[in-house]
Order: sequence, then C-alpha cells, then structure tokens
Amino acid sequence: MFPAAFQQARHRVLSTGNTNASTEAETNDLLTAPDATTWRGRRDRTLLLIAVVTGLRVGELINLTAADLHLDAGAYLSCQGKGRKERITPLDKNARAQLKAWMKEQRPQRQDPLFPGINGRKLTPDGVTKLIARRVKTATITCPSLATKTASPHTLRHTCAMRLLQSGVDIAIIALWLGHEHIRTTQIYLHADLALKQRALDKTAPPHTQGGRYRPPDDLLAFLEGL
Repeated sequence: MFPAAFQQARHRVLSTGNTNASTEAETNDLLTAPDATTWRGRRDRTLLLIAVVTGLRVGELINLTAADLHLDAGAYLSCQGKGRKERITPLDKNARAQLKAWMKEQRPQRQDPLFPGINGRKLTPDGVTKLIARRVKTATITCPSLATKTASPHTLRHTCAMRLLQSGVDIAIIALWLGHEHIRTTQIYLHADLALKQRALDKTAPPHTQGGRYRPPDDLLAFLEGL
C-alpha cells in the first residue's frame, strides 16, 4: 500500500507526458561531461554517477561522509534520510570502482565530506544545483536535447527512478529505494531493505550501455512526478 501522497500523485494527469528525467544517452553524456584530468572534474563525475545510481535527495548527498561509504563485497552507502531514518543503498560495480578511485585520491578522515568543495567543507544544495547546471551546459555540446531539461538534483533523482522503472522494477520497490516507505531502525530490516534494493540494482543497465525504448503509462509517470 502506497502512502496517501503517492496515491494522489498516481492519479494526477501529466500534460507533458514525461518527468523531465534524462534518457540513457543524455545521462551518459552528462556523466562524461566533467574533465577527468582535474580534481573538480573527477569529483563531479563521481558525484553525478552516485546521484543517478542511488537517487539520493540533495540533502542526503551533501551530508555523506567517508564513514558512510562501504566498499567491501556488497558495497553500499548509508545515510540519514527524511525524518532521521537510516537507510542504505547498494552500489553497482561502476559506482564502486569510481568511488574506490576517489577515496584513494582523497584519503579522507571518516568524518570528512564524501564530496567536498574546494575549501574542504561539504557542498551546499545551491552548490550542487549550480554544479549540475554547469555540467549539463557542457554536455549539450554533444547532446543538444539536454538543453530542454531542467538541471537540478531532483532531475537526477527522477532519472534514477526512471532507470529502475524501465528495467522492470516494481513501483513499490522504487518507493522503498527512494526512501518513501517506513524504514524501521532494526538491523534485520536494514539488511532486508538492502537485499531488495540489490535485486533492483541488478536489473538496471549500467550507464554507458545502449538501452531499449520504453514509454511508461501516465499513472506511473504521475507517481514519479510526485517523488
């Protein structure tokens, strides 16, 4: 059973027929837009990839510390979501490899921000929004369709949801993935939560692969619009 807000969102009619989420090709161009030869470019590439893979809210993303990253077998990120509820999100092989390289370069202390600004402090929501807008602008050189998309952290959250949906993941698991379901703080539930999400992640195609074309029905688009 979805929360009441979801039920209302599912019955909304979208005049545009889309959620402003990026397509797979647009996402790939965005992820490769930052210059990997610079520190800022490597940070932005990693941050953008993690935003697309995990669907974290911008507040969750900027509050991540080195201690929240777990890179052993079954790699995942832990964070405190809405209502101070702890949740964990698995990482695919690509995200794990990129974060591993980033951590090797940064060598942060446990309490340090996972994605710091040039001053070493955590980014602000406005800073992340500007970061995304800057990288979208660069990506439009090779992918002009990105110029029609709104550049925001929420767009990447929509993109994550659409990738899961297009891969056949059940809408209830997408809600769980994005932190909308009630998350109990018991260790048993957290592990069950991670197992469900891992199966969802396994169904998605990694970035930089050719995806099929899929047009979800309007009620699912309405649900995604309300995330």
